[in-house]
Amino acid sequence: MYLVTMLGNLIIILATISDSHLHTPMYFFLSNLFFVDICFTSTTVPKMLVNIQTQSNAITYEGCITQICFFLIFVEVDNFLLTIMACDRYVVICHPFHYTVIMNPQLCGLVVLVCWILSLLHALIQSLMVLSLSSPHT
Repeated sequence: MYLVTMLGNLIIILATISDSHLHTPMYFFLSNLFFVDICFTSTTVPKMLVNIQTQSNAITYEGCITQICFFLIFVEVDNFLLTIMACDRYVVICHPFHYTVIMNPQLCGLVVLVCWILSLLHALIQSLMVLSLSSPHT
């Protein structure tokens, strides 16, 4: 099932990139969403598959914090992208004649970049807070 998920998302991304008719903001956001889905699935499933194969549930503390940090990054980017896609649809419906001016490629790229930066910062803060709470106080 993991390979089907990876392959399906990759095929959709490649189809979006290869067809010039799909070079619109909505498909740009969708391809980013599929990329995040690949990353999100790759954060947890490989470790789970190793645990199933070895019959061991062990994970180091650093590995756990790292996995939580990446999990948070991709969940937050996923939520941001869904919000941006909703805003994109709002602009299409409410301002159809100004859509191409408002949702230009530079703005779309900037918005996705800001999503990644905010998600990364928030996930790092959360992970560092967990590390600071668990460190021994002297």
